Amino acid sequence: MNPNAILTYRQVLPPSQNRYPIPRHPASCRHPERTPTQHSSTPARSASTRRSNREDDAGDQAATGDAVAALHLLLEVRMRRRLFTVVDATNVTRAAREPLVAAAKRHNMLPIAVMVATPGTTCVERQGSRRANRAVPEDTVIQQRKDMVNSHRTLKAEGFLEVVFSDSLYRLLPFLERLSGTRQADLGLDDGDGLGDLNLVSRVFGEEILPLWRWKPGSNVAGGDRVAEIRLGQQYLTLALRTNVDGEGDIGFDVMVPCPYDDECTGYAWAPAYSVTCLYRALNGDLDDSEDIVCTVHGGVDDIDQEADGHALQQLAEVGGSVG
Repeated sequence: MNPNAILTYRQVLPPSQNRYPIPRHPASCRHPERTPTQHSSTPARSASTRRSNREDDAGDQAATGDAVAALHLLLEVRMRRRLFTVVDATNVTRAAREPLVAAAKRHNMLPIAVMVATPGTTCVERQGSRRANRAVPEDTVIQQRKDMVNSHRTLKAEGFLEVVFSDSLYRLLPFLERLSGTRQADLGLDDGDGLGDLNLVSRVFGEEILPLWRWKPGSNVAGGDRVAEIRLGQQYLTLALRTNVDGEGDIGFDVMVPCPYDDECTGYAWAPAYSVTCLYRALNGDLDDSEDIVCTVHGGVDDIDQEADGHALQQLAEVGGSVG
């Protein structure tokens, strides 16, 4: 189960199973068969994430006690505010689950147990790619899975009002809902300002580049086209927004690179930038010999070839005239 797939109450339970007409935010307890991986910031809380915050090492088992205490503190804070909360931890024993159910009852929340029925052999195989301090012994993994399977008979008696399996959850709908909301916000269709003239930048190079992006009003290095710069420390790149690529009206970006035809060229050389990978390659020098480079002084590869051919023909003509 993807820990980032946070579900709303009506998406955790299909409409036919929704027995509570008053909307409540459930506290979903995830029952994995292996130690959960660290993940991005979501309403989910995991012991490995708390270990990482405590010791800068998600695999440091000596920090587990403090990590669990921190997890329960955050659990109380979220439930007190009646926020949807997912506990992403190996809750395969009754002792581990009891404080979660008790917290849900104290704050009048709906506890839901989510079971992930991954085969035991798969759980063991997935340990192979982990670092040594994050790998769980095989016998422990097998025992945890047995405990999870056995717990299915007691979860209702422990206080969980619903027990669902991860493969029955509505996961695509909330995923698309989040993507749609983000896109609507980027376009300013949520009554906000949106990204404005950075929308195209985000789509081409990714949203991570936006904090580094600065438009350069008044710059004339791109023949009148709009110019921008991305800078981090002493390194930077200059880009141009082209609004009529190849005379076809297409829109795209060029990145400034050294002129490949003359080390002392006083013009400006540009190469197409289709993605953030092109920016990396430009800064790393991997585009310096690209055939797509066009210089404001020397032109492109075809222009250089034509100049060379013309010079050769002139030399032949001069030789032929002297012979005649």
